[in-house]
Amino acid sequence: MLHIDDLLHMLVESEASDLHLRVGEPPVMRVFGELKRVPNMPPMSDRDMYDLLYVMMNDDRKVRFEQNMELDMSYSVPGLARFRVNIFRQQGHIGAVMRVIPFQIKTIDELSLPAKVKELCLMPRGLILVTGPTGSGKSTSLASMVNHINLLRPKHIMTIEDPIEYLHKDNLATINQREIGVDTHSFAAALKHVMRQNPDIILVGEMRDLETISLAITAAETGHLVFGTLHTTDAPQTIDRIIDVFEPDAQQQVRMQLSTTLQAVLSQTLLPRADGIGRVAAFELMIATPAIRTLIRDGKTYQMSTDIQTGAMHGMQTLDSHLLRLALQRIVSFEDAQAKTSNPTEFEVRYRRGMERGSDASSEAN
Repeated sequence: MLHIDDLLHMLVESEASDLHLRVGEPPVMRVFGELKRVPNMPPMSDRDMYDLLYVMMNDDRKVRFEQNMELDMSYSVPGLARFRVNIFRQQGHIGAVMRVIPFQIKTIDELSLPAKVKELCLMPRGLILVTGPTGSGKSTSLASMVNHINLLRPKHIMTIEDPIEYLHKDNLATINQREIGVDTHSFAAALKHVMRQNPDIILVGEMRDLETISLAITAAETGHLVFGTLHTTDAPQTIDRIIDVFEPDAQQQVRMQLSTTLQAVLSQTLLPRADGIGRVAAFELMIATPAIRTLIRDGKTYQMSTDIQTGAMHGMQTLDSHLLRLALQRIVSFEDAQAKTSNPTEFEVRYRRGMERGSDASSEAN
């Protein structure tokens, strides 16, 4: 009988990122962004799914899944990798999606994150947001940033995750990792008590509701360095999303708080490489300069893109500029890059201009 570990070995050996399991279909893997059915595998039955998935769950997780009809958890195969697992019900059957989480945490340089990110990791306080759609690599970037701090700063880091993905070992820092549903009931519940745990740095796996967002901003206000994630695509949208969570009569106060606590917004997306070997991330980075802080306070987020475009001296870059650079360097295809831009027509004009100049990506993309 097939064991779930056998499928997960196949997943890693195929260099795939995700495994999809559904009754009536053979297992499906996401390889370099594209879904592919596992060859020579029969469709999964209800019995197959039960045997594959229930072996991953302890008694507590089985109860939680049967009560809630969905479950987030982590799973580890010794010597192979860790996996982020979501088990759910669909059309009366059990389904699951599993994401590979390597044991080895890549460095900021290995991920090609903007160089300014290293400086952000050394900030004493404030709010740093990593944003992007699901599956864009936010957790990987955050793990790299925590690892960078761990190597350089003797700080106490508290993480609140759903579930814990990358496991950190203490180096200079002391790191406590808490998992929703296992170590605490919710992000908000954990944040309410985090101040009594004497943290220097707090990582909030997902700022998904008003209470969590409010507590994270307050933690940044009180002298902590706070990292958080949102499912937004760029910095202006991120600011608007946070503000819109609050009641209208509280929004101006939140703008004031954000204008003083926010340090940066790093937005990212993943694209297939032009050579077909893996994927590459494209980044937008907004730094909270005095001009940006004024725009946040005055509710003029629509003007932020201009400041980001002209803020290279502060380490800023727009997503479109990074996409253009990747396309001109032929790391990604023009079509894939254009599909991720906010202004496809302008992107095409800049791309053709860059090609005419002999693909001098650095001058055209900045």
